[in-house]
Amino acid sequence: MEPDGSDGTDQQVREAGPLPPGGLLDLLSVSAVVLDTDGRIVFWSPQANDVFGYTAEEALGRYAARLLVHEEHSDVVTRLFAEVMGTGASWAGAFPIRHKDGGTRLVEFRNMRLTDDLGDVYALGIAADQATLEGIEARLALSDRLVSQSPIGVAFLDTDLRYSMVNPALERINGVPAADHIGRRPRDIHPFTGIETVESALRQVLLTGTPLIDQYVVGRTRADPDHDRAWSVSYYRLEGAGGRVLGVANSVVDVTERHRATLEADRARRRLSLIAEASARVGTTLEVERTAQELAQVAVPDLADLAAVDVLDAVLAFRRVTGPREGPELFKALAVASAYPTDAISAADTVGDLAAYGADRLITQCVHTGRPVVVAHTGPDDLLRIARDPEAAHAFARAGVHSYLAVPLIAHHEVLGAFDLMRTRNPLPFDDDDVLLAGELAARAAVAIDNARWYQSVRNSAETLQRSLLPGRHPRLAGLDVASHYQPAQASSEVGGDWYDVIPLSGDRTALVVGDVMGSGIDAAAAMGRLRTATCAYADLDLAPDEVLRHLDKITSGLEHSIATCLYAVYDPHRRRCDIANAGHLPPAVVRAGRPPELLDLPTGAPLGVGGVPFLTTAFDLGPGDRLVLYTDGLVETRHHPIDERLDTLLKSLDAPHRPLQDLCQWLLHALRHPDDHDDVALLIAQARPVSPADLDGT
Repeated sequence: MEPDGSDGTDQQVREAGPLPPGGLLDLLSVSAVVLDTDGRIVFWSPQANDVFGYTAEEALGRYAARLLVHEEHSDVVTRLFAEVMGTGASWAGAFPIRHKDGGTRLVEFRNMRLTDDLGDVYALGIAADQATLEGIEARLALSDRLVSQSPIGVAFLDTDLRYSMVNPALERINGVPAADHIGRRPRDIHPFTGIETVESALRQVLLTGTPLIDQYVVGRTRADPDHDRAWSVSYYRLEGAGGRVLGVANSVVDVTERHRATLEADRARRRLSLIAEASARVGTTLEVERTAQELAQVAVPDLADLAAVDVLDAVLAFRRVTGPREGPELFKALAVASAYPTDAISAADTVGDLAAYGADRLITQCVHTGRPVVVAHTGPDDLLRIARDPEAAHAFARAGVHSYLAVPLIAHHEVLGAFDLMRTRNPLPFDDDDVLLAGELAARAAVAIDNARWYQSVRNSAETLQRSLLPGRHPRLAGLDVASHYQPAQASSEVGGDWYDVIPLSGDRTALVVGDVMGSGIDAAAAMGRLRTATCAYADLDLAPDEVLRHLDKITSGLEHSIATCLYAVYDPHRRRCDIANAGHLPPAVVRAGRPPELLDLPTGAPLGVGGVPFLTTAFDLGPGDRLVLYTDGLVETRHHPIDERLDTLLKSLDAPHRPLQDLCQWLLHALRHPDDHDDVALLIAQARPVSPADLDGT
């Protein structure tokens, strides 16, 4: 483009030829009257009809002074006419004339002498109604003041979208002198991206005439090149007389503060939304690793592009550290989450691995001080203090990590670890608001992680106790093969008091026991251990099954808040007969060759610990190849299905191709139990077989 725009304008004029007239003269209704040297009217323009009231036929040939001037002004008019004709000097001013209607009008005159090619002299009078002229002048003056003194930026662009007028307010907004705007287009003035969209909108307004009002534009100007600013802009087409398009007017209002307030309000809404989401998503289970993963996932992508949760190994092992921490720390990576696939994931510590970080590392400083560590703009040295090694630091750099934040995980005044955040694609650095938000998320998650680790510790202790109280490897039994399995609960409920036992008796007999102490946790496991010990003792006394249950009922009644169900069966391989008694337990299943599986029809009996209810012993045959399936309610009971429906499902699962006993245990667990079921399971399966000589000699 041309620096001053003048050469370009001349070229446009030459190429365009005659241009449409402006409308200002028509608006003024400027008239022209020509007098000869005698003062007679020899030319009369149509516009003179409006100013003086006479038509050309009425005015031509008449003396102007007699037609248009009151008698008292004749001498003045004669003198002024003589001066113009005699000296050639022009005269301008307002003069009262006599209108055809008899009234007086004040008319603005511009009088000058004309000479034709023959040397004849004439007087030209250009006249306009003075009241009309004053009105237009007032409007022009008002318009000029409104534009020049307005705090709103105003500009006028011609049909080529070149600035032809810029007011002082827009001059200040753009940081460019008004004179430097003239002849240039918006793209030459504004450095921000998206200016092409602005020019496209201007062209659309110029083409259609449809204004665009209160459009939002965000960008930077030469007046403030380091900060984003916001403006409300309006564009409307300007038209002259006869609809001729003059260009586009542009008004600009700086709304940066409103824009920033809106952004802040939006950020506040997003923060509240993220906190609400975290409240719903973090801590849904009592599992440390899952809780950590929930925290990492809720942080991306709204807060960070990469998030990690690292917990001190000493905390997970319950090795409480007292006093100030100064040395290196050993962390266990519990979770990593990314907003998108990135090489930074490989640079982060692998979930489940341990990593040692020295005292100078940022994550170590975070847990030592118990305060957030934020690096708004990370450099190579910072990444070396963040990553586990130089190679990982280079990977972070390649991934575009430019801002880092670590906040401590604190619960009950104990620092558990750190919540690490990084930004790559998000161009904004972490600021104070981000620190507060991350701290809020970390505080909520830390309590959940702490509860989960304590729960897991108690659960592990209960499960360890439970397993230690269950029998180990089964001894060789006469005429009987057995398989068993114990499956602790995997959901948030604690380990219960389910148990089984296989007890060799005299005469080659075997006692088979399965039971379930109501309740959960260490208390239930301890009660189970006492009942199992007592069962073994009463079994050695060679008591009938109902007698064993009667003694166990007395013992259970003496245990505080304990009730248990139990099945006690004694199998005699020589008689191929089984005696069984039930204390409120689910019925066992029998699988016989060539017949569908069935549930034994036994008197239910009352649970152990109720007291005062007799137990009955029932006998049934169990021949070679027949199987007896004993189980606790965790195998079949659910919260969503009737127990009869589930027992039918058990029988259908048993009515399947023949499987080895241990494989059958796994098959039943797979077919009937969901991984998140709330109860534990004890399962004992016995299969009768002929008594062999090896059984009799005990080898």
